[in-house]
Amino acid sequence: MAQPKLQLRIAQSAVLRYGLAVVSVAVALAGALLAQHYKFHNVGRQSLFLFSVAITAWYAGVGPAALSIVLSSLCFDYFFTEPRYTLAFTLADVPALLILVIFATLITRFSAVRHRFEGQLLQARDELQIEVLERTQQASLLNLTHDTIFVRDMSDVITYWNRGAEELYGWSPEEAIKKSSHELLRTVFPLPLEDIRAEFLRTGRWEGELKHTKADGTEVVVASRWALRRDELERPAAIMETNNDITERKRREQEIQSLNQELAKRSTELEAINKELEAFAYSISHDLRAPLRHMSGFTELLQRKISAVVDEKSNRYLTTILDSAKRMGNLIDDLLAFSRIGRAETQMNLFSLTQLVREALTEVRQDAEGRNIAWKIGALPDFYGDRSMLRLAFVNLLSNAIKFTRTRPQAEIEIGCSEGNSDDLVVFVRDNGVGFDMKYVNKLFGVFQRLHQSDVFEGTGIGLATVQRIIHRHGGEVWAEGVVDDGATFYFSTPKPRGHLWKP
Repeated sequence: MAQPKLQLRIAQSAVLRYGLAVVSVAVALAGALLAQHYKFHNVGRQSLFLFSVAITAWYAGVGPAALSIVLSSLCFDYFFTEPRYTLAFTLADVPALLILVIFATLITRFSAVRHRFEGQLLQARDELQIEVLERTQQASLLNLTHDTIFVRDMSDVITYWNRGAEELYGWSPEEAIKKSSHELLRTVFPLPLEDIRAEFLRTGRWEGELKHTKADGTEVVVASRWALRRDELERPAAIMETNNDITERKRREQEIQSLNQELAKRSTELEAINKELEAFAYSISHDLRAPLRHMSGFTELLQRKISAVVDEKSNRYLTTILDSAKRMGNLIDDLLAFSRIGRAETQMNLFSLTQLVREALTEVRQDAEGRNIAWKIGALPDFYGDRSMLRLAFVNLLSNAIKFTRTRPQAEIEIGCSEGNSDDLVVFVRDNGVGFDMKYVNKLFGVFQRLHQSDVFEGTGIGLATVQRIIHRHGGEVWAEGVVDDGATFYFSTPKPRGHLWKP
């Protein structure tokens, strides 16, 4: 360390550098004079001056070395070349001077080359130290992350293993480095490795899912990303691999996939059962109509024929039979209508909802004859859907409202729209009838479900189920709100189709 520091100080001070040239020549001259005085003929005077030039060139550089050559030549000529103590010289003295100058110049040249290479080596050392520092800092940063990162050479031998890799796989850096990554982790690839490597070398990147085995023998699934590093000549040099553990996510995806498959299977089975039930209901209802008509017709004939000869009790029996047959006929008609809703294709068109409500009111008007009903119809938009199906839904809802306001001296029935989200249209039918208990709201839309006795309020229990099926066919929902003896409100919502203009 002392020698480089001395060289640095001499290089920084011109006075010291050129002073060294003068001093070294002076020391060589003194040595030559002493050797001459004491007749040490074995001591070469030229060698002493060459040594002084070499010392100057080595420590002070080219400029001072040139000065030492000049001074050495003058001193050699003045003190040791005949005639002495003059700067004059003869042709006989030229070879000695030339030898001195040539050797001094060679020494100076050698020293300059040496200084240049030494400077380059120092610069290379400094750059290497900076690079090592940067790489150390980068490695420290990579160790701070919990991501799994390791580096391998082009033979897949691990050269770097961060803390995240140790945490995930269980091997320490000392155990992992210099091992083949694919052998250590027992990697299972989604494609042949040759294909993956070919794509990787072509693009410099690769992403995919891999299966690895940890130190304890458990398997993990990782989302792997590879990045290629090239050297100065653009040759592949190393591969940095980053892995994220997605084992739990893949397990959940497999569970969801299994559940979806099971759901699809059950949906298919349920759809087949529903179709069978609909076909059965349609067939039974259709086949029941003929014997029911016969029973009802012959009972009417029997009543007309024997009503004058039988007692009042027998006539009441016949009337009960006819009423039951009529109710069963209504039930069959409603069941057929309900079955057709599930079987029929929807014919989607844009139509006036206000006009449709008026038509439904005309159809149910006969049920309201002699009643004091206040109708309120709000602003209704145009509607995009199956007109005949929606007309049936309104007929059922309005008939329901008329029926359950029968006990009110002043019935109030309102049809309108309410605020829904921006994608849905919400329509309601509100009445001030007998209402219902909200704890039974889930029974309202079931087939044959009734909340009131049939001798108090007639009905088959299919009307609201038909409404629900119609709205479901339009992708909507049906719900109700009610209070016992304080009215009820029935809502349905349907999505507003994109591409159609809705007019309030």
